[in-house]
Amino acid sequence: MSDTTQQFPGTVPVGRPGHPGHPADDTAGAEYAHYRIVPAKHHARTAGTVLAIALIGIVLNSVLGNPRWGWGVFAEWFFAGPVLEGLARTLVLTGLGALFGFALAVPLALARVSRSPLLAGCAWAFIWLFRSIPPIVLLLLLNNLGYLYETIWIGVPFTHIALLNQSTTDLISPFFAAALGLTLNHAAFSAEAIRGGILSVDHGQREAAAALGLPGTRQVRRIVLPQAMRAILPTAFNDVIGLAKGTSVVYILAMPDLFYTVQIIYHRNLEVIPLLMVATVWYLIILTVLSAIQVHIERFYARGATREQVVASPLAALFKHWRNARAAARLATHAQTSDAGTTTGWAQRRVGGKVGIHNVSKSFGALKVLDNISLAIPSGSVTVILGQSGSGKSTLLRSINHLERVDDGFIDIDGDLIGYRRDGRTLYELKEKDVLQRRRADVGMVFQSFNLFPHLSVLDNIVEAPLASGVPRGQAEAEARELLARVGLADKADAWPRQLSGGQQQRVAIARALALKPKVLLFDEPTSALDPELVNEVLDVIRQLARSGTTLIIVTHEIGFAREVADTIVFMDGGRIVETGSPASVLGDPAQARTREFLSKVL
Repeated sequence: MSDTTQQFPGTVPVGRPGHPGHPADDTAGAEYAHYRIVPAKHHARTAGTVLAIALIGIVLNSVLGNPRWGWGVFAEWFFAGPVLEGLARTLVLTGLGALFGFALAVPLALARVSRSPLLAGCAWAFIWLFRSIPPIVLLLLLNNLGYLYETIWIGVPFTHIALLNQSTTDLISPFFAAALGLTLNHAAFSAEAIRGGILSVDHGQREAAAALGLPGTRQVRRIVLPQAMRAILPTAFNDVIGLAKGTSVVYILAMPDLFYTVQIIYHRNLEVIPLLMVATVWYLIILTVLSAIQVHIERFYARGATREQVVASPLAALFKHWRNARAAARLATHAQTSDAGTTTGWAQRRVGGKVGIHNVSKSFGALKVLDNISLAIPSGSVTVILGQSGSGKSTLLRSINHLERVDDGFIDIDGDLIGYRRDGRTLYELKEKDVLQRRRADVGMVFQSFNLFPHLSVLDNIVEAPLASGVPRGQAEAEARELLARVGLADKADAWPRQLSGGQQQRVAIARALALKPKVLLFDEPTSALDPELVNEVLDVIRQLARSGTTLIIVTHEIGFAREVADTIVFMDGGRIVETGSPASVLGDPAQARTREFLSKVL
């Protein structure tokens, strides 16, 4: 093809760099530098703007120019004492209904997702009942509860021990009935919003928290609910706004809230429209304040949700400055009290655990994914598990830390079972809190998809598990920063996970797993979710770990890496171990035909 380019009038020739006409040529750049850009005209957008201005003008003229709106009467009564008293009662009922409603909604939502069918059923029945009853009917029922029960007795069932025994009419005043009715109604609706938020949290987040050995309550409080809040908040504030407006139904109990007070006044002076506008404007102010609060709370829980840095409010910035100052003081104290000759975190030589897998089988329905597997993994060794997808590699790995419960056989680390207590030939399954404690002491896991907690900074991701184990924050942060330095991310301590590349996120996940100094570290295809350019970042870190003394068990498809770091190669197929041996024997001269067939496709 000729280097000559056909020229057209009004165009700039394009050629190779260094030749006239190339975009990098200074002459061409100068020619374009003074071009004037004429924005595109959007006639429909302009017409819409004019129409909107006209409509706003018409509405304002209609409202402000019509004397029948009675703006003088409105101004007279807007700050009147009775109106402000009614407003205060509306705010109190809204606050009590929201506070106690959410306090009741959280356990209801947790009960709905409970593994106990009876508990989940009772929570569902409560929500079904109080979502079905109209608020005005519920208020009347509670206010007239004395017709059904003359006294309210609270105490120890089937005994005479009473904590409360009082007349129902004396106990349930109109105000109490209103607050209780609004609370029950609000709790029923909010519980479903909270349950939806909980279900929206990725299951991998729960697995990561469990793999770190975080206690169940801490998992809910620190990992699940903060992430669920992003889905909960819009619906929750809708419910609170509905509650603020719904307080008007208490007029049925003759309670002088804002709406009932306005009714009383306009029945006396017959100025219906101005008084209704008084109530309307106060409701608008209440809902505007709630909307502003919603924006700030949503911004708080949006931390780490995007790669962009969320602009913090001045109060949040002040809090962050105070927190950083405290962290610096803790680090200084820790540095002074630590033994300078002692290495911590990554640098400390570890003593790995010995893993024993004894006749383990696991099925999912009719599919048998692990079939009578036995394997001994020496302390401080590096074992790489190979095999095609669906061969049972990841299930075996997850069984080692009891994220998957096996159907038969057992797995131990240094003779201690992760999920069971052995008594002779009988295994007793441990409670979840005991399993979590055993994981914290013995085994860490790095997931294929990282599973970092997106709402926590990099540093907080790493210190979360040590803090749950009782490690002082100063020590935990010092060791976390050392781990970050070792994986080449010392400057990323305050970053959010989504601001990191895939390779950086996986290195943080490795540092997080190492923070508890586990005896055994499991890697479930740590590079499969990464771009090829990022794979070596993670493999370099694992290479260093292979020399640290920690027992490593790695599921991977990186054959070259396996050949370099592994002490033992395990090849699996169809839920069975087909071949085990050194990298030289399994990869260089496999004994089994199935192994040779697999390697012929991947090498």
